[in-house]
Amino acid sequence: MKARVIVTLKNGVLDPQGQAIEGSLASLGFAGVGGVRQGKVFDLEVEGTDAEAARSQINAMCEKLLANTVIENYSVEITN
Repeated sequence: MKARVIVTLKNGVLDPQGQAIEGSLASLGFAGVGGVRQGKVFDLEVEGTDAEAARSQINAMCEKLLANTVIENYSVEITN
């Protein structure tokens, strides 16, 4: 079973990398771009066919390793 985990910074958490990307886009001539936020994507393959069991296992992975839940949110998408 395949899954995708998207990790993003919570609202209100400073994102210096997002700000740097935003500045770079402006210097490259891409005007009108603002509010850039940077994140992470993890593509996983999990054994089994039970989507709910896989989601539960992946949520545990996020809580323990993949996301810093103090400053980051995450979402899990089971893709098959």
